[in-house]
Amino acid sequence: MKDMTKLLLVVDMQVDFVYGALGTPEAILCEQKIAEKLEHFDGEVIFTMDTHDENYLNTAEGKKLPVAHCIKDTDGWMLTPEMRNWCLLKNALTVEKGTFGSVALPTLIARHFGGHIPDITIVGVCTDICVISNVLLLKAFFPEASITVDSSCCAGVTPESHENALKAMACCQIDII
Repeated sequence: MKDMTKLLLVVDMQVDFVYGALGTPEAILCEQKIAEKLEHFDGEVIFTMDTHDENYLNTAEGKKLPVAHCIKDTDGWMLTPEMRNWCLLKNALTVEKGTFGSVALPTLIARHFGGHIPDITIVGVCTDICVISNVLLLKAFFPEASITVDSSCCAGVTPESHENALKAMACCQIDII
């Protein structure tokens, strides 16, 4: 039986961010670490999925990051095969998000947990964009919640930007392990 006092949020472990258009060697390494964490995690699991349409390059984000990625229903949009398997095994929820952070995520968590806010652990990519955005949204929505980022299960655009994001989150009273 799942422990309803714990949530593992897996951010954007999609083909384009791990192996594809925006993949990095660090993201490939953290995929296995996330799989190990999932193997031993007995709480609820939610996966976020960066989701864009064919018009992505004409959006504000696309103009600043002109790399088509995570276009809905493409191979690059899918969770990596390893994460897809864990999503099924854990009977996890998935949340599509059209930008860095999901403004719908806090409400979904509050409803799913019946108003009780679980201890939240966050892993995934990119530490310096989507992970930090979701972490800060959750902290703003749930200021008393225990929120932890497992740095060994995250990867940034670069190792330096990953470290900068971890420092910024620590300043906002996020536990970094």
